[in-house]
Amino acid sequence: MRIAFYAPLKPPDHPVPSGDRRVAQLFFEALQLAGHHPVLASRLRSFEGRGDQFRQARLAGIGGRLADRALSRWRAAPAAAPELWFTYHIYHKAPDWLGPRISTELGIPYVIAEASFAPKRANGPWAQGHRAAEQAIRRADAVIGLNPVDRACVLSLLVEPARWLGIKPFVDAADFTPRPAKDGPPLRLITAAMMRHGDKLVSYRVLGAALTNLLDLDWTLEVIGDGAARAEVMTALAPLHSRLVLAGRLDPDTTARRLAAADLYVWPAINEAFGMALLEAQASGLPVVAGASGGVAEIVAHQMTGLLVQPGDPAAFAAAVRQLITDVALRRRYAAAARRRVLVEHDLPAAAARLGVVIDTLHLANAA
Repeated sequence: MRIAFYAPLKPPDHPVPSGDRRVAQLFFEALQLAGHHPVLASRLRSFEGRGDQFRQARLAGIGGRLADRALSRWRAAPAAAPELWFTYHIYHKAPDWLGPRISTELGIPYVIAEASFAPKRANGPWAQGHRAAEQAIRRADAVIGLNPVDRACVLSLLVEPARWLGIKPFVDAADFTPRPAKDGPPLRLITAAMMRHGDKLVSYRVLGAALTNLLDLDWTLEVIGDGAARAEVMTALAPLHSRLVLAGRLDPDTTARRLAAADLYVWPAINEAFGMALLEAQASGLPVVAGASGGVAEIVAHQMTGLLVQPGDPAAFAAAVRQLITDVALRRRYAAAARRRVLVEHDLPAAAARLGVVIDTLHLANAA
């Protein structure tokens, strides 16, 4: 089936890496693996993070004009027109200005993967985006949810509860190769996160404060990532300077190799939706210590593939890291379970099969 694919927050070919870009890429690959033919419908980024209502209106206008052009093109060449529209990730700061209208006018199913709806934003600076996100969710023939935290609010907008379909976050486990466990110090801790202001910076500060309490143990910390908050991150990690390895921004293949060379993944995960890096770490056979924010518990199984602690608590985070540094047998048990759980519950082929059933069902219903 021909599928128009759109990611309003960040297109899958955007030059700046992030978890959101990676999930968009994975959904595109999953659609292909399910036997469909996705085509990137637009690279318009509808994200507006400052609450600038003038810019939001401008983005809405651009979206409308792009929809006009797409509709004209596909009406002139119906054999090339999409048979289904698939949008990855919408919320009040990144609404979909194209998909609902195009789907309605072409008479094709409209699918959203990962939709968030926050009623408290209805009258704030993102009111326009909030209304657009609400209308898109109401229009959707199916909403594929990765994060169960979003379920209740999204369900309130759906005509039929059955339109919500849960799929667990997924990676292509074939991209990650665990290495045999090594013996002897120093233990190699690793984390991978963009150095952004806001929650990422807060997480780095918690990480620095926590690991400062573990300087009596023998370990190093490799940090993969860069960004506008680099100076502040360096200040937060300054007490660890003799243990610190700064890798900067790496491509996915190099990141996978660095994960495979590590022993333990550490990330406080302040206000994380679920954290793709946590899933990639476990696919690499790494146990994880993380903060139990949002949907992180859907990714990391507490006391099975790692340890989860109260978000924003450096002392609790330090205690969990200490436990896995000092207890070799426990660390290895979690490492094996982490890889095994990804293969069974979070691998690309399983997600593609589930996605294929959803798409095929909608296509048949639309053709009837």
